[in-house]
Amino acid sequence: QEQLVESGGGLAQAGGSLRLSCVVSGRPVSISTTGWYRQTPEPGKQRELVATISSSGSTNYAEAVKGRFTISRDNAKNTVYLQMNSLKPEDTAVYYCYSLFVANGYWGQGTQVTVSS
Repeated sequence: QEQLVESGGGLAQAGGSLRLSCVVSGRPVSISTTGWYRQTPEPGKQRELVATISSSGSTNYAEAVKGRFTISRDNAKNTVYLQMNSLKPEDTAVYYCYSLFVANGYWGQGTQVTVSS
């Protein structure tokens, strides 16, 4: 059973930066696909993909964050990061860490990111 614990959220001004961390226990991040999703409270809004990193290290980003966000991992610390630069108010959301191994997916509890204009 994997457990994911996010940290690093908070309040930032537009144009600023934040770095989110996701500490994973129960399975090495190097053999899983891990990523970040986000969700806003608008009714009917689905949780949306932000970025993923595969076991081979290949990355994938949502169009809305390409060039601004970078996903990375530290295998020794079993931690996945999301470096968020040039933040925009529309980046405001709860950010969730996600891990997928074979057909088993696990979520963290989420961390709030709020970007003021």
